[in-house]
Amino acid sequence: MFHSTKYFMDAEDDSVFYRHNPTNLSIGPLSNSMAASRDMDSDSAIGSNMGSISPQGEGFSVIMKSPPITISNADLSETPQLLSPPSPTFHGSRSLSINSFDSSDLTDNDKPEVLVFTEAPNRKLFCMLCRKVFKDPVITQCGHTYCRQCVNSRHNEKCPVDNSKLAVVVANIAVNEQISELYVHCKYGCKLSSSGISGDYEVDPEGCPMTMRVSEKSTHEANCGFAPMNCPNNPNCPTILKMDLELHMKSCNLCKCDHSKYGCPYVGTLEEVSAHLQTCYYDSIKNFLQNSDDKMRDLQLTIRQKDQEIGFLRSMLGKLSERVDRLEKSLEMKISYLDENQSRMEKLVEDLDENQREMSSEMLDNRRKFSTINHEIAYIIGRFNDEPQQLYRCKGTFVGHQGPVWCLCVHGDYLFSGSSDKTIKVWDTRPSYTCHKTMEGHTGIVLALCTHGNKLYSGSSDQTINVWNIDTLEHEKTIAAHDNAVCTLVSANNMLFSGSLKVIKVWDAHTHELKKELSGLNHWVRALVATQEHLYSGSFQTIKIWNLSSLEVTNVLETSGGSVYSITLTNEHIIAGTYENCIHVWDRKSHEQVETLTGHVGTVYALAVISAPGSTRVFSASYDRSLRVWNMENKTCQQALIRHQGSVTCLAVSRGRLFSGAVDNTVKVWQ
Repeated sequence: MFHSTKYFMDAEDDSVFYRHNPTNLSIGPLSNSMAASRDMDSDSAIGSNMGSISPQGEGFSVIMKSPPITISNADLSETPQLLSPPSPTFHGSRSLSINSFDSSDLTDNDKPEVLVFTEAPNRKLFCMLCRKVFKDPVITQCGHTYCRQCVNSRHNEKCPVDNSKLAVVVANIAVNEQISELYVHCKYGCKLSSSGISGDYEVDPEGCPMTMRVSEKSTHEANCGFAPMNCPNNPNCPTILKMDLELHMKSCNLCKCDHSKYGCPYVGTLEEVSAHLQTCYYDSIKNFLQNSDDKMRDLQLTIRQKDQEIGFLRSMLGKLSERVDRLEKSLEMKISYLDENQSRMEKLVEDLDENQREMSSEMLDNRRKFSTINHEIAYIIGRFNDEPQQLYRCKGTFVGHQGPVWCLCVHGDYLFSGSSDKTIKVWDTRPSYTCHKTMEGHTGIVLALCTHGNKLYSGSSDQTINVWNIDTLEHEKTIAAHDNAVCTLVSANNMLFSGSLKVIKVWDAHTHELKKELSGLNHWVRALVATQEHLYSGSFQTIKIWNLSSLEVTNVLETSGGSVYSITLTNEHIIAGTYENCIHVWDRKSHEQVETLTGHVGTVYALAVISAPGSTRVFSASYDRSLRVWNMENKTCQQALIRHQGSVTCLAVSRGRLFSGAVDNTVKVWQ
């Protein structure tokens, strides 16, 4: 997957959205929305389809897993694009007792979700397959939107609109956000409808009176005081409401001793338990028991870590054994082939000896031709000796991360690597090649790393930037940076630049204060490169060049091949890797595109440059698990390096050495 300039969310959508209004539903334009996927990028437009509503009984039921709201037939029409929300019609009495919900509903996640809308949802929010409000809407390969479960459970069915095969492409975030903004009643303020229709609910005036957005429903219901629950002391106690728990606990005579977890069997009222604690035998040894529990947990954690290490070593040993077996078989085949060729050659020599006298004149001609060929070979060998080819080989592998490696950064003798395991490892690149420290501080995937002075900056999917002191390798500060994942970081001229969804933020590298936001970007900013004068940013089919003095755009380079995932610079060229396997090259002075390098069969996630007098080598890392070495003098691929077991996501260069990180959890050293 990805290096420091990546966050794998990629989709554009020109759809519609529906604002919630207490009296009606209105429709307006919706800006581009993004869909997340680390190894998938869809740079096509996202569409949505129009749903429909199916009749149930005497009305129409708007449902998500179960039908929650009743709408009159008279309020539906085949022609209008929007449903005018009718006045809700409730049936029977509106009483809610504690027994309205079975106690098993409190723990069984497979029960249907109760959704009673305050207003009728727009008809475009209905799936044409299940005739219900979208649940986890996705866009299929034909461009229409359906529920994910509807698509996954209908492998042999076709799209009802254009008869295309149903296959999920990407989540429809725009439609999901529309549904999340609809208002519903708390499920503890609803009861089964008196109409007798299975799965039909109506508002209970004696239950919870709260209404909230669909996105806030689970949070409210988790803390709702009207939620029925069992007594924590004894499940045989009558069911109570959560708001009455404190009052019940004062009168419950089945309260357990505070040391019951250590084996004390005493039960009674709260006052009796308090008096019992004065004489409880377990109270005198509670510190010993607590320390024993702590040590046991530490031992269990250590055992789990050792089990993980043993599992990893067993996996590596198995792979090595398989490789040795393959090499042995290959060697046996080659030896057998050489034996066959040797016997053939001996027979040919015998035939030549027998015919030598008859072919004397022909042999003279052959000798003259052979002499000419020898001269040509000697000339070619001489040219190769004058211009030796430099080949890169893998010199070692850093192993230790428990997840894919997304980003790399070099500072002096230190190599920093960020991973899905939410840690940053510090590697010593001197001859010892050991892990110096593991730094923890993020709550999400570490996606980007860069340095400025003696500070290390790390960006994460948790939307923050952490500041670390390189001298002490300690955490100094956390910056709440973006509303979305921090995909890439770069520093220049005492400024720190961070890229995210459609925005680049500029921070003071010393005070860490926000100086400016650079907008006008059309997609995720996955790649940032800076010089002393300019900042280069990559997004969807676009590279923008910013002046660092004015922080304004000076040039825009248009490209093809989807989103720009990586950018690097040489003295003469601007080089960019794209989603659709290509590497585009522009002249740095004229900004004219001069070449497109092809060879990879997957997204080009990272680029790096190693320059030497008279030669410039560009390294590219790709989803196809390979690295390629490009000669920028003749724009050709000189070498393909294939040693990783997964997509290569990031690159870093230090003292003529190349470091590569991949989703196989390793970092390899090339020289």
